[in-house]
Amino acid sequence: MGLELRRAIVQAPMAGGPSTPELVAAVSEAGGLGFLAAGYKSPAAVREEIRAVRAVTGQRFGVNVFAPGPPGDAEAVRRYASELRGEAERWGVDLGEPRADDDAWAAKVALVAEERVPVVSFTFGLPHPDMVAALHAVDVTVQVTVTTPEEALAARDIGADALVVQGIEAGGHRGGFRDDDGGGEYGLLTLLRLVARAVDLPLVAAGGIMDGPSVAAVLVAGAEAAQLGTAFLRCPEAGTSPAHRRALTAYQETALTRAFSGRRARGLVNRFLTEHTATAPAAYPQVHHLTTPLRAAARQAGDPDGLNLWAGQGHPLVEALPAGELVRRLAEDAQAALTRGSA
Repeated sequence: MGLELRRAIVQAPMAGGPSTPELVAAVSEAGGLGFLAAGYKSPAAVREEIRAVRAVTGQRFGVNVFAPGPPGDAEAVRRYASELRGEAERWGVDLGEPRADDDAWAAKVALVAEERVPVVSFTFGLPHPDMVAALHAVDVTVQVTVTTPEEALAARDIGADALVVQGIEAGGHRGGFRDDDGGGEYGLLTLLRLVARAVDLPLVAAGGIMDGPSVAAVLVAGAEAAQLGTAFLRCPEAGTSPAHRRALTAYQETALTRAFSGRRARGLVNRFLTEHTATAPAAYPQVHHLTTPLRAAARQAGDPDGLNLWAGQGHPLVEALPAGELVRRLAEDAQAALTRGSA
């Protein structure tokens, strides 16, 4: 079960709104691989999105699932909640309940198998071997996100068909298993070479890739495809909030933070990130649930300084293009870069 792509472009699953069925379908129609993001959604909502994609395209696409991790320290979460009361007062909302849950991941995996979605990827950890066996039984390709060679070996050993190799440049959450202990600090090209030596599996490169020459670079470094998320945020089909769209051209610096979710993620540096990164605990998903009302209020008000503005390090290169046109341009520019390099 391979990647089976006409163009070596994968649209990263972006939870929280950007990965709409329209975006996924447009990418897949253009010869890439579009991905729905199941994170934070109910299994019923994921089923609706799967069927919405299939209503407009017969091309292959994927669904991403968050694997649960250990809960964070409850006392540290309480201290952080006290710090955020001023933010709640600012927006006139209550803080969310800092609950620990598993995002109904087993039900979502079962749904993917039932619907026979062509590809499923896992982030934050490994699926159980029996899940992998059940997915393989209905010809679903299983991908696992890794940030170290050790994680790559573990993913290979449970039967993963391909790996999403995520460098430190990537926007959004760090996708590794134990990222919050400070591991997985590899740049993408270095990590690709280390993982390629460690395992013999198809590799999808992710992290700061925004244009055709960077797609070419990861293909030369051993990847079979490039996964881009931030590059699609300005597409009209993406569900990116207006404030986030504006911030992509107004803000320059990115940084890793736990302030919004309790798990390290790269975003544009804004007021909330600056004020709360130092004190935010490693407690996902409790902090995610705690800050949800704050982020919703900021989003409704169009205030980018209260939002999680996930973006990769190369975000100034992002263009506002229809998704299909972007996929075609990326592939053409990558081919041109490869031709120049071979000369």
